[in-house]
Amino acid sequence: MAQPPHVEKHPVPPVHPVDEKPAPKRLVPAALQHIAAMYAGVVTPPLIIGQATGLDTAGRTRLIAASLLIAGLATLLQTLGAGKFAGNRLPFVNAASSAGITPMLAIAETTAKGHQLPAIYGAVMVAGAFCLTVGPFFGRLLRYFPPLVTGVVITLIGVTLMPVPVGWAQGGDKEAADFGSMKYLALAAFTLVVILLIQRFTRGFVKQIALLLGLVAGTLAAVPFGLASFDALRAAPVVALPTPFAFGAPEFQPAAVLSLCIVMLVLMTESAAGMLALGEICERRTTGQTITRGLRTDGIATLVGPIFGGFPTSAFAQNVGVVSLTRVRSRYVVAVAGATLLVLGAFPVLGAVVNLVPMPVLGGAGLVLFGSIAVSGIRTLSEAGLDDSSNIILVAVSLGAGIIPLAAPTFYEDFPAWAQTVLGSGISAGALVAVLLNLFFHHLGTRSTKGAAVLSAASPGSGTQIP
Repeated sequence: MAQPPHVEKHPVPPVHPVDEKPAPKRLVPAALQHIAAMYAGVVTPPLIIGQATGLDTAGRTRLIAASLLIAGLATLLQTLGAGKFAGNRLPFVNAASSAGITPMLAIAETTAKGHQLPAIYGAVMVAGAFCLTVGPFFGRLLRYFPPLVTGVVITLIGVTLMPVPVGWAQGGDKEAADFGSMKYLALAAFTLVVILLIQRFTRGFVKQIALLLGLVAGTLAAVPFGLASFDALRAAPVVALPTPFAFGAPEFQPAAVLSLCIVMLVLMTESAAGMLALGEICERRTTGQTITRGLRTDGIATLVGPIFGGFPTSAFAQNVGVVSLTRVRSRYVVAVAGATLLVLGAFPVLGAVVNLVPMPVLGGAGLVLFGSIAVSGIRTLSEAGLDDSSNIILVAVSLGAGIIPLAAPTFYEDFPAWAQTVLGSGISAGALVAVLLNLFFHHLGTRSTKGAAVLSAASPGSGTQIP
């Protein structure tokens, strides 16, 4: 009896967890967790900048919609990629970064009313072009931005932003007669207590969205006391795409451009660190090309974003935490989250819903949000080798330089305008000092030191490489 011909079977290679396409019943809840983790962070910069530049409710709603739209586009580009040019193809969230808030507030304070947003957007666009130019070489520069430097910067981001939620908790308007009244402080305290109770007594997804639930509870509690108005919700259009240059043509001020370019270096460092961390979590090697494509996406989003009302974009560390916590490593989960942000940005009425949140409620939640940023920086510093006396001095002097504008706002008032913009931001001042001291202690005339190791503390034993 003739034997059937032998057919060689080629086993189908296993799909890497990053490239898996989960079933909808797993994909949708996982995407919702990413949205819950990032949402408050995405809308924080437009809320703060909109308030600082005196925008009305409609203007702030447009800013929120634009930030959501740009975050969605940037996240889709990162996760799905564009050939070999852009996108790191990791479960990586890109959105407006809180790191840019402080220097943008400094620009707003030193610019005439009516020109504040154009000056900010001009500086942001140049920072985006700067990122696109420097991005391909940034892998080689990472050695100058070890955890010691990034830890200082992240800590300063949280610390220098802390007066913002404190002002919100008091009502937001310092010129108002009732600024700091007990009704505002009580509402802020109620919001904070709700968040703490959810963190203490819940778990899983509910615990993950504690900040969001606290905002909802605080807003509902404000309604009976007339502290929350729904007029803006009724007036907001249901569907509308952001209008190009709705707040005026960009203006390019040298001092403002310099400060945002410095901040962009910090954001690029954060993004590179996030890619390295995700590479380890997802067990996919992060190469120099991966980082270059990811930073190009940052640059594109930061360059194009201001056209529609966006701000500097970078990695969202909280979403890296979500991937680590849930072990759902599929980039398509984050792509769905990005597509959802895109839809939210096309519906200004949803931005108006966020804008309903009273200032004291934002203040109570902001204490948690900005405080957690500072804690993240402290955690990074604790892993960066503070048993070395040179590192202790570096951190001490850098933090001191960053806190000067907070402790003494008039300290630099006799300096030239460009110096006020750069040094008047705690983040830019602290970052500049940290980088210079890192060069002085660990690179000039010495070959030593664990303090100068490239992100070694951030990813011990990692197999990631930067060729």
